[in-house]
This record gives sequence, structure tokens and C-alpha cells, in this order.
Amino acid sequence: MAKRRSIYACTECGAQSPRWLGRCPQCGSWSTLVEEVESSPSRAAEFVTPSPGATAGKAVALRDVAGGGAPRIPTGIGELDRVLGGGLVPGAVVLLGGEPGIGKSTLALQLAASLVTPRAARTGDAPNTARGLSVLYVSGEESAEQIRLRAERLPEMPENLRVLAETRAEAIAEPWRETKPALVLVDSIQTLQTERVESAAGSVAQVRECAALLATAAKATQTAVVLVGHVTKDGGLAGPRVLEHLVDVVLFFEGDRGHSYRVLRAVKNRFGSTLEVGVFSMGDAGLVAVENPSELFLAERRTGTPGSCVVPLLEGTRPILLEVQALVAPASYGTARRTAIGFDEGRLALLLAVLARRGNIDALASDVYLNATGGVRISEPAADLGVVLAVASSRLDLPIPADAAAIGEVGLGGEVRRVARLEPRVKEAARLGFRRILVPRASAIAMPGAELVPIDGVAEAVAWLLAQSRGDLPKRA
Repeated sequence: MAKRRSIYACTECGAQSPRWLGRCPQCGSWSTLVEEVESSPSRAAEFVTPSPGATAGKAVALRDVAGGGAPRIPTGIGELDRVLGGGLVPGAVVLLGGEPGIGKSTLALQLAASLVTPRAARTGDAPNTARGLSVLYVSGEESAEQIRLRAERLPEMPENLRVLAETRAEAIAEPWRETKPALVLVDSIQTLQTERVESAAGSVAQVRECAALLATAAKATQTAVVLVGHVTKDGGLAGPRVLEHLVDVVLFFEGDRGHSYRVLRAVKNRFGSTLEVGVFSMGDAGLVAVENPSELFLAERRTGTPGSCVVPLLEGTRPILLEVQALVAPASYGTARRTAIGFDEGRLALLLAVLARRGNIDALASDVYLNATGGVRISEPAADLGVVLAVASSRLDLPIPADAAAIGEVGLGGEVRRVARLEPRVKEAARLGFRRILVPRASAIAMPGAELVPIDGVAEAVAWLLAQSRGDLPKRA
């Protein structure tokens, strides 16, 4: 018997090397080469159909390809459908990642329960459309009894859900053929292992090979597959980077386990936009979709407190109002601290420098703490003006008016730049009772329901805050 030799594969890009190197020669990542046993080439097609008799595909003209394809499968969970782009696509492979305890398995179980529940029970349809879909739930981390205990928390027990506690990839093939499911859920991909690779479950080779088997099976049977994935200590998906290339959709669950709010984002989506987000609230009965997240995030806001500013953000097509809190305190040590939760610390340092140089509010020698409430992470620059006002409000100990919000990107010259799609942001703020909204002067047009306060730069925003405290702000036409 020939001796198997070891190779070293990069966990970031999947490149292979015959010997260990400190740095990957392909992607340049450090300490990412992991030893694995070299295996024979994968024959993933045998997972679904036998290879004898298989015929080669033929190239066709693009104009002759039928359009439309199979219709999407609505999940019955509105926030999940929003992120997916309308529902699951038959044959698509979805990777769901997130930190431990964030709610990945709960969302997967609720998705399975929603699909196996008869449609008439969910939507009130006629009896002839009341048949639910077949779903196969494969768990390598929990037994069938443990899954039932989790399912008992749901509002309705998914009695027709097929559950398989298995860690061998080859053992999934027969139940897959028998049940012919519309959806296969695998929790998690790191627990599966195939006999084609001689390494432990969760290794680079095992994750890559198992994902390839399941992706091939999904395409061959037109079955939607959802893979639950673990994350590393750095927040990235565990396993090789090629895993993200194998799947069609990559979803990330974000949120702080200390808060009940969860945000679902699409990092990759071949069938829809990656700009939409879904907001959930974790409760005793599982995850509950939040239809109006702005009211939820502002429910505990205290008005009249210095350092608090409301910022209308835009996640995809949905405007969301979020409270940004800042605290400026005397530096306890020689070097001032910068701590930001839900906001980029480098961006905060930039805004502090602009505020000191252009707005005459020096907070560089003080400790500055910034918090985006609700466990939400702010990624767009439209929140810059709100952050600057929150820091200035805390530094001057002057509260921002309760009915005021701020929108705008701040440049290095202290100017306030326009942002995309201002109208839906203003409408959402006006709907929740905000009557004065600070906006870039270039975007200040008349809009019903709110007064737009044009701001040229950081200095003018600080002057507006000071004038509000004195009550001598000039009237605007």
C-alpha cells in the first residue's frame, strides 16, 4: 500500500504547498498553512447519481437558454426573505455564520418549522394549497432528542420535520434520496466528515470536501441547502476561504448576546442584493422578526442627556433610526483612550481630529467613548455628523434637542457632504416625531413633515448646538 504524503493547505485561499511555510505564497497570509493528508481527486457526482453512463454536457447559445428558472421558495419569515431577495432558490447553497449563541441554530430550526407547516395554517389559504414542504434537518452537534427540546420552545411544534443526527457525509445521501426534500439544513458544516479524506472533522480538507459534496447534490437535485458555519476568534468563517466561493449566499448573524436584537446581513448573494438587512429579537419562543426596528432601537432613549444624537441610517432599502451615545471624560493616564462599540475606531479618531481642528472642540486630550445602541454596527459615513454632534454635546455638556436628528458625511476639511437617498431617511425621522433634521446644505430641499437645517461644516454644526442652548437660533425661512 502506497504511503500517503502530507501537504499543507492555506485556510484563507485554499492554496497547497508540499512543505510548511510561514506565509502563504498565493494570498500572502501569515500562519495559515495547515497540514492535511493528500487524497485522491474528489468524485462529488457519485454522491447523488452513479457515474457510469454519465454524458458530457453540451454548450448552448445564451439566447436559447430558458429564462426565469424555478420560482423562489418563500420561507415564511419576512426578515429572512428580505435578506435572501424573496426566498430560497432551488439548488442554491446558503452559508449561515455567526458567533456562538447568537441564534444560528434557532433560525435554522424556525426556517424548517415554517416550511413544513401547512401553508394554510400560516397564510389562511384554501385547503387545496395546504400541503407543507419536505425538509431534512441534519445535525452533527445535537441528538434528535435535543433538537425536539429546542423545538418545543417554538409557537408550533414542527411534527413533520425529518431529523437526522449524523456526522458522516455519505450517510446523508440515502435519506436525501428517500425524502426528496425541498430544503436540507446542515448544522454544522464543521462537524461533517467524508471517507474520501483522512483527517479530523473540521479540518480544512474535510470542510472543503463536504461542502463540495453537498453543493453538487444541491445542484443535481434542485434542493436548497442551508449550511450553518462556525466563526473563528477573529470573526471570520471557520474553514478555508474556498468555502465562501463554493456557496451561493453567505449570511452573517450580528449582535451582542447582552442585547436581544439580532441583525442578519448578506455578505454574498448571487440571487439578490447584499444591501438588505433583517432585524430579529431573541425571546423565549425563539427569534421574532422586527417589522419596525427604529421604534425598537429608540424605545429606551432618554431625552435631555448630553452626548446623545439620533442618526437616520439606511440599510438597503430600509431606513433605520439609531441612537449614538458619546462620553468625553478626563484622561486617567498619559495617553487618551478611544473606545468605540459598533463604530470604527479609526473613523472616530479621524472625526475627533476634524472636530478639534475645524470645530474648535478639543477632545483629543480626553478619553472618548462611543456606543451605537442596540448592538448594531454602523458602517456608512452618513452617521459622521451625528457622531460629531454627540461628542461635542458631551464635551460641552449641552443636550441636543429631543426632536433633532443629524445626517451627513464629514470630510477632512470639516465640510459636511451629501449622502445617498436622503428622502427616505427624512420621512422615517419625521414619522417618529423628529421635526428638525440637520442635513448637508447641498441636499437641503423642502420636504413635508420636517424642517431641514442646512449645515455647511462642523463649525456650523457646533454653532447650531450652542445657539440651541442659548435659545437664540435665528429663524430660517
